[in-house]
Amino acid sequence: RERARVRQARLAHAVRAGAEQALTALEGSLARAADERAAAEAARTEREAALTQVRAEVEQRTKELAELTDVAHRDEVARAQQLLRIEQLQTRAVEDLGLDPAVLLEEYGPHRGVPVVLAPGAEPDPEAPTEVPYVREQQEKRLRGAERALSLLGRVNPLALEEFAALEERHKFLVEQLADLKRSRADLLEIVREIDERVEQVFTDAYRDTAAAFDVVFPRLFPGGEGRLVLTDPANMLTTGIEVEARPAGKKVKRLSLLSGGERSLTAVALLVAIFKARPSPFYVMDEVEAALDDANLGRLLEIFRELQEDSQLIVVTHQKRTMEIADALYGVTMRGDGVTTVISQRMREDVSA
Repeated sequence: RERARVRQARLAHAVRAGAEQALTALEGSLARAADERAAAEAARTEREAALTQVRAEVEQRTKELAELTDVAHRDEVARAQQLLRIEQLQTRAVEDLGLDPAVLLEEYGPHRGVPVVLAPGAEPDPEAPTEVPYVREQQEKRLRGAERALSLLGRVNPLALEEFAALEERHKFLVEQLADLKRSRADLLEIVREIDERVEQVFTDAYRDTAAAFDVVFPRLFPGGEGRLVLTDPANMLTTGIEVEARPAGKKVKRLSLLSGGERSLTAVALLVAIFKARPSPFYVMDEVEAALDDANLGRLLEIFRELQEDSQLIVVTHQKRTMEIADALYGVTMRGDGVTTVISQRMREDVSA
């Protein structure tokens, strides 16, 4: 056992020595690996920096290439547009002006002077130049102004002459109609003026005669009273109103609204009688005009009725016996014993004319 322990001790010592040598070799290997790793990391960092720089350069070159491509594309588009514009101008020159582009450029190109255009109403100056040098900005400004003015004129209507002829004919017809209407209006105004003058004259005469008759009739119906007709606007006989002033004997009032019912009724009868006397008529129809009158006023009214009977026929609807007494003929309605109504007539005087 001792010998086994010694042997094991020597074996362990040998293993320890071998382990120390292996550890020393491993440490050297680790140191060399660390150095190599550091060198590799440095090389990798340098390569990444170089790669980043190269990528930035590639990106910059790609951007420059894109910009150059865009510029070239824009130049191509602009060149195509310019060519198209030139073709359009050439076509427009042939269609609108009827000139070949070469002739147009030769006769009206920038190498020639621009004629001076005078403003409307301006007097030409003999000493002023008739042409000025071509300046593109000024001519472009003139062109824009001319195009605006042309656009305001609108499109050319090929039927304008026919439409103008039709409108001219219509205008002539309307002018003639207007002149005819003006003549008709003048004639109507003249007729209206003559009618107004005639109406004013007739009304004035009728009012004057009626007022004079009212001044005579009213005192007969109102003994001791005064009555008259007054114009509200004497300066304008066509629109004036007429006021009736009545003052019975013993009263100071003149307004009809302050009179009694019988007085107002008798005043109205006096006005009617005055109109009858001023403008007589073949016959008169009166309905219950004396219904509100007493015996005295009725007697005065019947006297006037007798005067009117001399020149006209009176048809009076009444229930007053005194009025019936002065009548030449009576017409009425009566009821017989069997309850049937009958119209009857009775002549009061035999000398009544048909």
